Amino acid sequence: MSRRHSSLLATAPAVFVVLWATGFVVARLSAGHVEPLSFLAFRFPIAGLCLAAIAWLRRTEWPRGNNILHAGLAGALLHAGYLGPIYWAVANGMPGGVSALIVGLQPLITAFLAAPLLGDFINRKHWLGLAVGITGVALVLSPKFSSQSFGGISPVTVAACVFGTLSVALGTIYQKKFASGLPLLTSMVWQYFGASLVVIAAAALFESFGFDGSFEAWFALGWAVLVLSLAAIVLLMMLIREGNVSRVSSLIFLVPAVSALMTFVLFHETLTWVQVTGMAVCAAAVLIVSRSAARPQ
Repeated sequence: MSRRHSSLLATAPAVFVVLWATGFVVARLSAGHVEPLSFLAFRFPIAGLCLAAIAWLRRTEWPRGNNILHAGLAGALLHAGYLGPIYWAVANGMPGGVSALIVGLQPLITAFLAAPLLGDFINRKHWLGLAVGITGVALVLSPKFSSQSFGGISPVTVAACVFGTLSVALGTIYQKKFASGLPLLTSMVWQYFGASLVVIAAAALFESFGFDGSFEAWFALGWAVLVLSLAAIVLLMMLIREGNVSRVSSLIFLVPAVSALMTFVLFHETLTWVQVTGMAVCAAAVLIVSRSAARPQ
């Protein structure tokens, strides 16, 4: 492994967390300007076309045969199956803090599923890190619970968030098991093709592709495509390919903390000492999980 490649892998987790956390900013900007499923129906095809152009310029090898299906299914789970239900639930009244807390359980679900499906060995330190991470997420989000209405919480919206969380957990494992050896750029093109089919069909059935053309709508879409769908997802696929999926998923614990800092700076939201404590707890959880030994059974 070259020094440059090693350096990139060393910094990739921190960069990924920062980029991924901007998704909360995008959600806030786009709310009321673009319908949730329609937003994804615009975002995924544009991102796929951008990646296809980059792959063509770089003359990257394309997946063939069953590998196309594997990449498409991974994309349907990782992108459409995850973001579609979460966006829909928030648009239908689910408080953002509650949905984020449900999604924050994804590393725990991934660890449970990765052990039997991939043969990942999870030791006591790993489980301790996951438990500490859940505590940290709850601390970061707890001040929001006192100031938000719970009127949007229903069995349907909760089920949608749980479905999205299960989808990204299964997508992470499926990507590692069946599609991690594929060329990164071109496999992601097929991922977005699979995700696009799902969200376009859903938007056609339940929405009208509403887009008001405001600055907020265009900026949110541009950021979502260039930063979230391209840069952040490339880093995620790289991390999944190079590492244990349970360790990679533990990075999600840091996202609520970083998002809280961003909304504090950009939107002047309150940042309490409870939240600061939660951020430190989240960081400790990732440190515990990343240093715990992981070996094949």
